[in-house]
Amino acid sequence: MSVEMLHNPRCSKSRQTLAILQENGVEPQIIDYLATPPSKERLQEILDLLGMSPRELMRKGEGIYKESNLADPDLSDDALIQAMLDHPKLIERPIVLANGKARIGRPPESVLEII
Repeated sequence: MSVEMLHNPRCSKSRQTLAILQENGVEPQIIDYLATPPSKERLQEILDLLGMSPRELMRKGEGIYKESNLADPDLSDDALIQAMLDHPKLIERPIVLANGKARIGRPPESVLEII
């Protein structure tokens, strides 16, 4: 089974999610999405797997969210996706992908549903 994890090692929830996976015998392929952001196509695929809109996947507490007026309801999904590509810290974390499914590790235990 191939498991990928979009991970930020400085995030406590991301570290907790990784630990839960490892405790369950899963060694995911770690993707430091801040250093290596997903492509537009991959981000759209992740959104589809999560069943979420771009706005739902965004970290609304980030300064860049407010500074860029990303709360504007008139912004298109393409504009929001582009903002996440330009500023990957806007992407909620961690995201685990396995078995054709995806989960956000909030709470960290939720990722076990797809393993």
